[in-house]
Amino acid sequence: MPRELPINRTRNIGIMAHIDAGKTTLTERILFYTGKTHKMGEVHEGTAEMDWMVQEKERGITITAAATTCYWKNTLINIIDTPGHVDFTMEVERSLRVLDSAIAVFDGVAGVEPQSETVWRQADHYHIPRICFVNKMDRVGANFERCLEMIEKRLGAAPLPIQIPLGSEDSFKGVIDLVTMKAVLWKDQQGLEIVEVEIPEEMRETARKYREALIEAVAEHDDAIMHAYLEGQEPEPAEIRAAIRTITGSTAMFPVLCGSALKNRGVQPVLDAVVEYLPSPRDVKPVNGHDPSNPDVIIFREAGDKEPFSALVFKLMSDPYVGKLSYVRVYSGHIKAGEQVFNVTTGKKERIQRCLRMHANDREDIKELYTGDIVAVVGLRSARTGDTLSDESDPILLEKIDFPEPVISVAIEPKTKADRDKLDAALQRLEDEDPTFHVNSDQESGQTLISGMGELHLEIIVDRLTREFNIHANVGKPQVTYKETITRPADSEYRYEKQIGGKDQFGHVVIRLAPAVPGKGFIFKNSIKGSEIPAEFIGDVEAGLNDAMQSGVLAGYRMDDIEVELLGGSYNELSSVPSAYRIAAGSALREGVRKASPTLMEPVMKLEVVSPDEYTGDVINDINSRRGRIESIDIRGSLKVIDAFVPLSEVFGYATSVRSMSQGRATHTLQVSHFEAVPREITERVVGRITGVL
Repeated sequence: MPRELPINRTRNIGIMAHIDAGKTTLTERILFYTGKTHKMGEVHEGTAEMDWMVQEKERGITITAAATTCYWKNTLINIIDTPGHVDFTMEVERSLRVLDSAIAVFDGVAGVEPQSETVWRQADHYHIPRICFVNKMDRVGANFERCLEMIEKRLGAAPLPIQIPLGSEDSFKGVIDLVTMKAVLWKDQQGLEIVEVEIPEEMRETARKYREALIEAVAEHDDAIMHAYLEGQEPEPAEIRAAIRTITGSTAMFPVLCGSALKNRGVQPVLDAVVEYLPSPRDVKPVNGHDPSNPDVIIFREAGDKEPFSALVFKLMSDPYVGKLSYVRVYSGHIKAGEQVFNVTTGKKERIQRCLRMHANDREDIKELYTGDIVAVVGLRSARTGDTLSDESDPILLEKIDFPEPVISVAIEPKTKADRDKLDAALQRLEDEDPTFHVNSDQESGQTLISGMGELHLEIIVDRLTREFNIHANVGKPQVTYKETITRPADSEYRYEKQIGGKDQFGHVVIRLAPAVPGKGFIFKNSIKGSEIPAEFIGDVEAGLNDAMQSGVLAGYRMDDIEVELLGGSYNELSSVPSAYRIAAGSALREGVRKASPTLMEPVMKLEVVSPDEYTGDVINDINSRRGRIESIDIRGSLKVIDAFVPLSEVFGYATSVRSMSQGRATHTLQVSHFEAVPREITERVVGRITGVL
C-alpha cells in the first residue's frame, strides 16, 4: 500500500503549555476545523475528545499525552496534546523526544507561567522549532505586548510576531496579519466564516511598526529580502513566508500568533502556520544513534521510506480490548503489520500484529507504517518505554529517554485479601506505563511504598487502582523521597576473600570518593595504569559501585552526586571472579561513604504565588516560616508575583494554607527544581524515623 501523502506533507507537532492556558481547547478547535470531529469538545463541560480518561474529565486537566491525526491543506498533522500540570511533566518529555515541532500556548493574561518555562526548556533540549499562540485575548487583562516581553525575558527566546490582535478584551474580534497586511475577522460564533478586510484606520500605525520589525528580522536571515529592504522595496508575502520558515526551523526566532480558542477566533491561522512554517520529518536533522556492538560508532538515519527501519517506543498503554499498546515514532524505513521487528534494546525479535492510528483512546487499523508516522502497535510483549526497534540486519540504538526520579512516596495497603491478590499485578502494569512511578516493598515491615512526582500524581494512581482494577486500599500520608550524598572526600579499600562451594573467590579494590557537582549523579573514573586489576573486571567494579549507590548508609535512600575514582587493587590468577569484584567495590563504597560525612538531600520546589497586594506580607512570612527563600517579587497589574524556593517537606497541603491566608484570592504553582543538602537537625530526625532510633 503506497504512502498516503509525501513525507514533506507530514507534520509531527506537540501542543504544550502551563495548566489552564487553553492548550486542550485549542486542540479541540483544531480537530473541529480540520473535520476530525463534528462537534466542539469543551474542557469545562468534560466533553473534550482528547481528555478521554475519567479523571481528566472530572478534574478538567490533561493527565496523559493523547495522540491524534488530522488533515489541513493536503497535509497530515500528527498531534500530541500534552499535560500542563507539573506532576505530569514526564508526559511532555517523552512526547517532545519524538516530535519535530510544537505549538507553545500562552495565557494572554498571565503570560509566561512556571510550567511554560519548564516545557520550553524541555523543547530547547531537543532543539524543537516552535510557533507561539497567545490565547485568551478576549479576557480582561490580556496584554499581547507584555506576553512578547515575557517570552523574551523569562524564556530567553526571540519572539517574531506575525500577527497582532485587533481589539482587546471584550472588543477582541480578530487579528491583523503582518505578512499580508490585512485584518482577519471571524463573523459567526463557531468561527467558520472568516473575512479579510483592510486594516482599520486607528490600527494602521501600530500595524506598520510591527510589520517593519518583522521585515527587519527576516531580512537578517534572508539576503534577497535584505537587498529589497535596503532598496526600499516591499518583499512579496511568499518571500516573507519562506524566510519565516527558515528562521523557525533554525530556532533562531519563534513566530507568534494570537487569538481566543474558546471564542473560536484565531485557530485557522495557527493551522496555516503549522503547514507553512513548521518542519516535516525530512526537514529536521537525521536521527542519530550508535552501533549496538560498539557505542563509539555513531550511526545516522535519513528520513526516508527506503532507509533501514528504525523507530523508538515512547509510551506504553494498556487497552481493555487489544491489550498492550506500544506507541512508536518511525524515524526511517517502513514495515507492515504482521512483519517481525528487532528490539535492539532487549535483543529480542517480535512480531507487529496490528498497526493503529490513534485518536485519543479510539483506534483505526492501518496496514503499514512509514517514515514520520506516530502510531501505536500491538504485539510487542517485551518492549519498554525508550526501546529502539530496528532491522536486525542493520541495527541502530537510538538515544533513550531520561526520566526524573520520584520525589514523593506514600504507603499503600490493600483493604481486603482479594485486593491484596490483585495489587501487585496492577501496580506492575502502572509502573510499566509510567517511568516516573516506582513501587518498592519494605522487606522488614512488608509495607508497599508507591513513589511519584507529586501529590496529584499519586492521587491519580490510587484513583486508577479503584476505577480500573477494582482495588480498594488505605493510603498513608505523603513522605518525601530523599537522596543521600557525601560532603567531603574519603579513601576506601576492601578485600573480599571467601570460599563458596569449595572454591576460593577473591576481589580487591582501592577507591577514592569525592562530592560530585550537584545534579551530575554517579561518576566513575578508572585511574588504574597497570595490571593491578585486569581490564575484564573493571566493568564489574563499576557495576558493583552502581548497585551500592541504590541504597545509602544513613536511611537506605538512593545515593547521588558522588564521584568514585578507582585507584588500585589486586588480582589473584586462580580465584579472582567477576562477582568478587562487584562485592568488593560495593563494600568499599559503603565504607567510604561512612567516612565521607554522609548527609541527606531533599527535593526543593520552585514556588510562584500570585497574590493581591494586601496579602503579600502574610504570604512572604509564611514562606519564610517554611524554610523558604524568596527570589523575587514582581508586579503584574494589580497583583504581586512572589517567586521562591521551598523544601518539598514544608509544602504538603500548601494549597489550603495559601487559600486561607488570602481568602481564596491568591493562586500558586509548585514544581520540582533541584535537590539541596538537609540541615543536620532535620537529617537526624528523618534518619531516626526511618531507622527507629529517635
